[in-house]
Amino acid sequence: MLNIYVSNLPYRLSNEELRDIFAAYGEVSRVKIVKDKDTNRSKGFGFVEMPNDDEGKRAIAELNDKDVGGRALRVNEARPRE
Repeated sequence: MLNIYVSNLPYRLSNEELRDIFAAYGEVSRVKIVKDKDTNRSKGFGFVEMPNDDEGKRAIAELNDKDVGGRALRVNEARPRE
């Protein structure tokens, strides 16, 4: 299971749209765009889980710096919480 951190997301991007972007590279088991508790607006980052490490690593390599909605995505393997 590969947990992927995605930042610099367009604020209007939905979980479903983010899932579709990563699904082009393989199976996606979970997607979560982090939202502000008070306003429910996207904070511009989120997480994608992919069960196949090879597919996840390919997605990271090909989607990092990719333009989505006028913003260059930052994509890398999520670090475990300290």
